[in-house]
Amino acid sequence: MRPKLDAEASAALREQLIAELENISSSENAARWARRVMGAKNTLTAADAERVEQAFQMRLTSITTEFATAPSTQSEQPVRRPGRGKKRHSGSIVDKSVLALPSPRRIRDRDHVKSVARQPCLICGRRPADAHHLRFAQSLALGRKVSDEFTVPLCRGHHREVHRCGDEASWWKKTGVDPSAAARVLWLKTHPLPSGAIDQVGSKLPNEANLEAGSL
Repeated sequence: MRPKLDAEASAALREQLIAELENISSSENAARWARRVMGAKNTLTAADAERVEQAFQMRLTSITTEFATAPSTQSEQPVRRPGRGKKRHSGSIVDKSVLALPSPRRIRDRDHVKSVARQPCLICGRRPADAHHLRFAQSLALGRKVSDEFTVPLCRGHHREVHRCGDEASWWKKTGVDPSAAARVLWLKTHPLPSGAIDQVGSKLPNEANLEAGSL
């Protein structure tokens, strides 16, 4: 583990990382940047690391907003955003209204992850399996996995394969398996709904036989 920087060095690195975020223009580039700087971020003080995390989330929100409001053709006029409710931050204009959006919850449940790993591989049915976190299930966060509720069992071979692919959602589409529904089924097995609640998610998935083959 790399040692923590002193306050002055940490502040300098913090500003460098935040400045680099200004040049990121897509979520794919943001993901690559996050992986590249992870080691450096871990050397920051807790306060500086939190500021970099906040700047990262703000940049992702800005990218999403810019993409959603971009003109569909070159002949269209650029969308003019109103100036009210914005403030200047690190040399860029940030819409404060988007900062009020709550961060996705990221539940950590070690027992659930272990129970998922006891299931057969969702693709081929082999054992043992790893508990794979569905990276596309929640928005990117610097150094944070998605919530443990979005985990599915994969054998070591398929686990490596999905991590090597550039587009996980497309990878799953090619397999013909709905991992989000499977994750929901597994989550409800360890976190049952209150008595009387109705939930149709667990009804007969294409890969349900694999899920039922294991015992939680």
